[in-house]
Formats: sequence, structure tokens, C-alpha cells
Amino acid sequence: MTPLGREIARMIALDGPVTVERYMALCLSHPAHGYYMTRDPLGLEGDFVTAPEISQMFGELVGLWAAQVWLDIGAPSPFRLVEFGPGRGTLMADALRAVRAAPGFLEAVSVDLVETSPILTARQQATLAAATVPVRWLRDVSEVPDGPAIYLANEFFDALPIRQFVRAAGGWRERLVGLGGENGLAFGLAPDADPTITVSGREGATLEWQATGNAVMSDIARRIVSQGGAALAIDYGHLRSGLADTLQAIKNHAFTDVLAEPGEADVTAHVDFAQLGAAARAQGARVHGPTSQGAFLRAMGIDARAQALSTARPDRAAEIEAARMRLTGDGEEHMGALFKAIAVTAPDGPAPPGFDAVTG
Repeated sequence: MTPLGREIARMIALDGPVTVERYMALCLSHPAHGYYMTRDPLGLEGDFVTAPEISQMFGELVGLWAAQVWLDIGAPSPFRLVEFGPGRGTLMADALRAVRAAPGFLEAVSVDLVETSPILTARQQATLAAATVPVRWLRDVSEVPDGPAIYLANEFFDALPIRQFVRAAGGWRERLVGLGGENGLAFGLAPDADPTITVSGREGATLEWQATGNAVMSDIARRIVSQGGAALAIDYGHLRSGLADTLQAIKNHAFTDVLAEPGEADVTAHVDFAQLGAAARAQGARVHGPTSQGAFLRAMGIDARAQALSTARPDRAAEIEAARMRLTGDGEEHMGALFKAIAVTAPDGPAPPGFDAVTG
């Protein structure tokens, strides 16, 4: 068992089983043994690859999206560009390069990066060392100063803890993590049903509730409505709420048992975009989408950008086309259909680029 696994087992032995939400938070954010606290998980040498690491086109197009939104909301100065879970800083570096095409943007902007991992913070600081705009690191959205802001979140919401409930005789019982055989961990259920859940479902069905993610989206939407700005979130997940167990763990680019190696594997769940949209609307915001990542990137001009890059670097044309397909294609090995994009604006704001025909 991993060091974190032993600590969780001791915790359970003393205090009883923990919720999936608590288990997931410990796996990812435990100060000494948490997955994101102890490593850079990105790239071929890590456990997974994100869109900004696949091609510069992704971050460039997100940057152009931010620049157009800034113009659409009246080009406020000053304003903040806030990114949640910024990885290695690659997306922000590519975005800041692209927004040089928008006169006045760089003079008005300051960047806030919301990050809890000390190792990834160090990588971001190295990546953005040459940035010509102020860059600051925060640990929570609550630390972002008031004022107009554009919020970016790529593969952020999938790593926030979720609660799970399983339909059993008598109602929905919360899924827990307790002790199994040979001092290992095992899933179980709370002894009593939760009377507040009235969703219908067959026995054995799983209901997921992303309380942490919904709270973050609520805070972002509240800020946008009261202070101005917009948000763009891109992640893997589903358009409509349903009943499914999407909790998963990834190590070395492959799926692994969620309970097998706490702290040594990335534990995530599919994002419920319907829940995110509802959380934003509850604050009075306007929701655009969700749409597929492929549709969003095509609407933002990825095909033309890929052609321009291939013309400038014909020796890399095959690599550039492979990256474009991976980002926009619908196949199982591609991200275009699995990943979704959603935008949030003030209630009277125009539809942001990439969402003209998909207002939710």
C-alpha cells in the first residue's frame, strides 16, 4: 500500500469510512502525499497529456477567444485574466503570445494563476518567466481581487472531488471508502439513505454530484454578473446529467484501480456540464453551450491556423495535422467529441466567439 493509502487506512480505522469526495480530495491534494503535491504529471513521461501540450494552436485560440471577449465587453482597463489549474503554464504562454494581435490587451491585463501544487507552480514560473504582463499565483478563486475578469479552466473541473450515491433498497445511499481484506481499501455504502435525493433510478445505479465544482462555478458566475467578464471551461464530460459511475484513476497513460494506489495515480470524474450550467444560471449569468471541443476549435479557426503553421514549417506539416486531428477529431483516440466547452457571460452580454449558435 502507498504511504497515503496507509494514512487513509489509519484514518478509517479510527473514525470510520470516508466519502468518495473526501477520498478523492486526499488522493489529489494531501499536503505530503497528494498526487498533485508531489509531481508534474503531464507529458509523455507523466501520466496524461493535456490539449495545450499537444499543440500551440490550442492556447493560441483560447487567447484569441479571450481577446475578442475583452473587446466585446468594452475593453475594460485594468482587467484580470484568471486561469484555474494552469498545468505547466503552456496554455497561458501561448495565449499571451496570441493576444498581441489585440491592441491594448497586454497593457490592460494582469494574470492570476489559481494553483495549489508547488511543483506545478515552479514549472509555471519558469514557463512564464519572460511574460511582459504582471503574473501572480493564488490558491483559490476567493483570492482573486474584485473587478472585470476573464476566467479560463482547461481540465480543471474534472479533478475536483465529487460525491457518489448508489440506488439501494429504500433510497440513495452515499458511496464510502472503507477497509477491505488484508488492510486494503474497499467501496461500501452509508447505512442510511439520503432523504433529500428524489431522483428515480434502478437499483445499483450511481448518481454523481460535483458539489465542489458547482460551488466554484457559482462563485465565478456571481463575479461575472456583478463585476463584468466571462468564463470559458473545457473538460471531458457529458452534456446532460445522467446516472453513471465515472470515477476513474489514470497512471502511465492507462486506467488503473481507483483504490489501488492512493496518491500515485490521477483520480478524476467526468464533468457534468448540465450541473455547471445550472450553477451559473442560479447566479443570474447567461450560459453558452456546452458544445464539443472540436466544434469550438473549428469555429475559432483551428483549420486555418494549422494550414498557416504547415505552410511556415512544411517539415512539420504531418505533425501539425496529427495534432489538429487529435484536438478536434471524433474518434476514441481524439479529444474533439469527448471534451466539451462551455462559456458564461453576464446576462446581457453578447454570445462569445465559438458559441454563436449554441447558447444554452
